[in-house]
Amino acid sequence: MGILAPQADERVKDVQITEDTLSVDLMDGRMTSVPLTWFPRLLNATPDQRSQWEICGGGYGIH
Repeated sequence: MGILAPQADERVKDVQITEDTLSVDLMDGRMTSVPLTWFPRLLNATPDQRSQWEICGGGYGIH
């Protein structure tokens, strides 16, 4: 007897960048956050530069 698990949809739905975190909402409802210190270029970017992100790689990446 098999157990069917819901299919995870790991594509990016939305991105929020604050002064200290990068948060990504996924299509399946999950959200993940990491410290902005993991990304020095984003940490040192202006708020305007941080707001200019786009989804790439068929929805699986952020540029």
